[in-house]
Amino acid sequence: MSEPVEHSAVSEYQFLVENHLKVIYPEIDQSAFARELIQIMCPDGNCQTPRTHQNHWDQKNVVMITYGDSLLTEDQLPLETLLQFSEEFLKETIDGIHILPFFPYSSDDGFSIIDYHQVNPRLGDWTHINAIANQFQLMSDLVINHCSSQSEWFQQFRRGEAPGKDYFFCATPEENLSEVVRPRTNELLCPIETPEGTRYVWCTFSPDQVDLNFANPELLRELVKIIKLYLDQGVKIFRLDAIAFIWKVAGTSCLSLPETHEIVRLFRTLIQFVAPTAMIITETNIPNRENLAYFGNSNEAHAIYNFSLPPLLVNAMLCGSCQHLKTWMMSMPPALHGTTYLNFIASHDGIGLRPAEGLMSEEEIGSMVATMEQFGGRISMRSLAGGVKRPYEINISLIDAMKGTLDGEDEWQVERFLCAHAIMFALEGIPAVYIHSFLGTLNDQAAVTETGQNRSINRHRWDYHKLALALADDTSIHAQVFQGMCHLLKVRRRQPAFHPNATQFTLHLGDSVFAFWRQSMDRQQSIFAINNISNQEQIVPLSEINLIGTDNWTDLISGELYSDLRAELVLKPYQVIWLTNRWSHD
Repeated sequence: MSEPVEHSAVSEYQFLVENHLKVIYPEIDQSAFARELIQIMCPDGNCQTPRTHQNHWDQKNVVMITYGDSLLTEDQLPLETLLQFSEEFLKETIDGIHILPFFPYSSDDGFSIIDYHQVNPRLGDWTHINAIANQFQLMSDLVINHCSSQSEWFQQFRRGEAPGKDYFFCATPEENLSEVVRPRTNELLCPIETPEGTRYVWCTFSPDQVDLNFANPELLRELVKIIKLYLDQGVKIFRLDAIAFIWKVAGTSCLSLPETHEIVRLFRTLIQFVAPTAMIITETNIPNRENLAYFGNSNEAHAIYNFSLPPLLVNAMLCGSCQHLKTWMMSMPPALHGTTYLNFIASHDGIGLRPAEGLMSEEEIGSMVATMEQFGGRISMRSLAGGVKRPYEINISLIDAMKGTLDGEDEWQVERFLCAHAIMFALEGIPAVYIHSFLGTLNDQAAVTETGQNRSINRHRWDYHKLALALADDTSIHAQVFQGMCHLLKVRRRQPAFHPNATQFTLHLGDSVFAFWRQSMDRQQSIFAINNISNQEQIVPLSEINLIGTDNWTDLISGELYSDLRAELVLKPYQVIWLTNRWSHD
């Protein structure tokens, strides 16, 4: 009976891929091209029909985001040091590692890739990547909106040689490009001399990051080969970097066009028939409604970055009010089974401001920006029509962003920082923690001076031995942050009510207390996450939380038992309580 099942899976694979190609490339022979792509992904014909609406994750899933060289020693390659640190310090805390682009590159700290097929030799090689993938779920970037101007493909473009001469998107200055949405202030088109004359290549992000031409199916074939390579090297999670920009049509915004969504669907189909538990995550730093569209009909991204969370959560901590955070959370649709959110507060980039559009007023965004500048942050801008520039991103280390409130610095920096993370850890979705948030790394102003790039402020490279000493010193801010973060995550990973798809319901306990209820999918465990987001003591009557009287209620974080349901919770500044009826130790 196995052969008919296998044949059925191959037939369905062919049918689905053809349907995607009909939308993307209506002029080609979709059937023949579909067979080519399937042959690349599944050369032995051994594929299987994926089960729909399956959650390939649970409460144990926590991802650490890091560069391959965030930790350095003199006697090891950086990827070896990363694995050593992760195994020694984080084995009980995380299960996945997102290594930011680990390929040879020319700029943007890895996001201008010269060669997709090789590991940057300064970091290590594929054996080191394999070693990490054997111990942790490996998440890798698929940076395919653009590649480096130093890549062989682009050198072929300059020489007018195949295949690279047709791999890059070009336009002319005469075309109507006024509606194009830009995340940067550089010129969109870059003139390049070729044997065919001057051609104007599209550069969404920088002149060194030249946009690829997805209208060319030959390019898509090469990118599918790269996806297969990454799967074979142990990648389990694909982060589709800047995916919203990949399809361009003059006279439009060139952002999240229908063909873009269809390409994401195609990638999902191609991957899931050969690796059913692999995940696609879309990185789309755009307004909330557009971001949610990347779930599709549960047939696009398995997970989307919760981009509105960082600015809203930072703002709540700054002003001591969760009004906007609550309004946003109540409007967020529960992720259907087979999809989830990827929650984060900090990353290698800054705190994006576009996802706050429509959720915060311009005045509130302005106040947040000004306060972050007082705390040492930098502000990156983007260009609008008519040459107008608007803040696009706040560049700051998160521990420095938590120095104080809109009123200035205070003594609650570590407590505020841990409170913000406790909120993120408890929310529906999978938490992703930047390595510098684990380590409490401060603003690296020297790196900004050295590189001239605002984002370098939050991309510090630690000497591993100095870091180990700092983490061993209980009085250091780094040790306090690290210990607090690990304690919260170890508790979180044991609770079924913190499953990424468990029920979530917003509570209303005043502007200074951000609270919500999580319930496990078997309805056995409830957790009330109660967070004082202010620098003032807050009092919450237990009678307002609807606790079931026949259950025993315990704070998962402190272990304190609450037996009198007529009593009051007295919350210190930035105190967090995870009140549960069932303490899971498993």
